[in-house]
Amino acid sequence: MLRDFGQETITDSSHLEKLALLSDRVGRDTISDFATNLIKHYLCTYTEEFAKKHIDAELCDTFAVTKAVFSYATESWATRQYVLPRLGKDFVLLTPIYMLTKDETWINRPEMLARFNALPDALPDAELRAQVNNYLESQLGFDPTPKEVMAARAKTVKAFPELADYYIAMKEDDGDRAREVSLAKAEDTQALLRDQVRLAIHDLQAKTNLFAQPWTSYDEAAEAVEIFKDYVEHQDGYTVINRGAGQPFATEREVQGFFGLLLQRSNFDANREVNNGRGAVDFKLSMGASDKSLIEFKLAKSSSLKRNVRNQLAIYEKANKTNQSVMVVIAYTEADMDKVDRVLREVGTIPTAVSRSIVVIDARADNKPSASTV
Repeated sequence: MLRDFGQETITDSSHLEKLALLSDRVGRDTISDFATNLIKHYLCTYTEEFAKKHIDAELCDTFAVTKAVFSYATESWATRQYVLPRLGKDFVLLTPIYMLTKDETWINRPEMLARFNALPDALPDAELRAQVNNYLESQLGFDPTPKEVMAARAKTVKAFPELADYYIAMKEDDGDRAREVSLAKAEDTQALLRDQVRLAIHDLQAKTNLFAQPWTSYDEAAEAVEIFKDYVEHQDGYTVINRGAGQPFATEREVQGFFGLLLQRSNFDANREVNNGRGAVDFKLSMGASDKSLIEFKLAKSSSLKRNVRNQLAIYEKANKTNQSVMVVIAYTEADMDKVDRVLREVGTIPTAVSRSIVVIDARADNKPSASTV
């Protein structure tokens, strides 16, 4: 599929998103990480220039950033030094708003499959169009389900990868809307973080002595999760992640971001997406080598929820050399709650007041009536 990358004849230019069109295992996070690595030097330089002009020098430091530039002479990635804002032991990178988006990328696999019927018509060769249509028909049984239709379309694109090129060309033709859509999504997220989440976190921090307790990292992790649960379930905090009015539910990464703001004042070393060899756990609270606790968030709608509940934390605990962890499951609908209850019973792990290792947060909007109507 990538044999003509950089020498395209159907599309106007090269697109990283093409990597995600043939396989559902390459998603937006992979594309985002890949793109960030490719432009890391630009982001570092952009941030450095801003920091030198607008940020107190005491809040910055010189960092050696690995794989910042690619050396064509040695055909390897090289490390560069930059003056960047400091947050704890890490550096901060700024991104121009026009580069930001959320949800799916402009060119994405779900939309390609949803608009599949328009792709064969875009093929200039009548014989090829017939081959595509015949192949698709051969993959469909009698009265296929929507899921089976999507699977057949995915197999057809894999068999005729030029269909992906024509889908990209269609998106290029409508490219003027891409920046408008991305900017609108970025502004929506910015408003949410500024107006709702920051106010919520300030309110939470003002009402709790969470960070003044002489306790272990596990005590703080479990209590922080309970505070977040209480806020979502009983103080209208659910509206931050379950926005209603046709808006999509907050993603797993967004929920992690909101919860992470609550930990900003923690006296423990609070790190996100720590990877010690077996995948990145969402949060790790630690005080030295002997006191470490993990927090992992999952959406109830995840198709891998049962496997994650049964195995994931045990794997992370072993990799991080601890036996203290909390899994948080977010349920947005009644169906989500039913699924979580079923999964926990099948796995044999029922949350109790004594066992805090699994916490279910009810973020439904349909079971939280106003006090004036009760």
